[in-house]
Amino acid sequence: MQSRNPVIGRLGQNNRQQYGAGPMASPQHLRDMYDAPSYSPPTAARPMTIDDVVVRGFITLGTLVLSAALAWYFNLGIGFAVAGVIVGLVLGLIVSFRQSTNPVLILGYSVSYGVAIGVISRLYNTAFDGIVIAAAFGTMVAFGGVLAVYALKIFRPTPKFTKFVIGAAFAAMGLIVLNLIFGLFVPGGLGLRTDSPLGWIFSIAMILLGCFFLLLDFDAVEQGLRAGVPEKYSWLMAFGLTVSLVWIYLEILRFLSYFFNND
Repeated sequence: MQSRNPVIGRLGQNNRQQYGAGPMASPQHLRDMYDAPSYSPPTAARPMTIDDVVVRGFITLGTLVLSAALAWYFNLGIGFAVAGVIVGLVLGLIVSFRQSTNPVLILGYSVSYGVAIGVISRLYNTAFDGIVIAAAFGTMVAFGGVLAVYALKIFRPTPKFTKFVIGAAFAAMGLIVLNLIFGLFVPGGLGLRTDSPLGWIFSIAMILLGCFFLLLDFDAVEQGLRAGVPEKYSWLMAFGLTVSLVWIYLEILRFLSYFFNND
């Protein structure tokens, strides 16, 4: 019996048209209904959670540490470090500019830079026994300090601060390139990477810049959680955190070498 309510009647008509029920249903319609799956595929990706970021972060950073440990253990030469830096830099640029969430690219970066860090760390530790442990501890302290500053809302990044950090990074990279070029003609180049007051100041500035990027990474994670971005973007968040930690570790390693007792 058809309802007298025009709304319910219209809904019933729509249902009959949609599912093929009622007097107009054909045997083929019934067969299609029978063969149709009893579920509907998800229409949207699962939102990212903080657990996703933590797990991906452990995977990405763990891959880097394992690669570094293997490079250290097998005592790979400086050529492997150079190759690792080049490959890691290329993969890192691809991930950064394309905002790629491809785990292969991100883990490839971890392996490449892990090999480079393993070789570099062994060389430093040969010249300055115990410096690697000190640098690793310093990196953990920096990470914990920046996390505390962000979690306690002592400071939160603003759009102006973000522009400043990005501009400072480009300026720092430009100075490093100039220092390398001048180093071809003058010993020590501009003196930015020498055991001198200028070198100390530049290393401190680079460490602070790495901490600023870590602050931006924490903010990116929070903004992603609020926006409900898909779960796959946790790989990109983990990549950003890993890059910042690598930056901080290498700069602390260099800075400590200026003052470490190598007797």
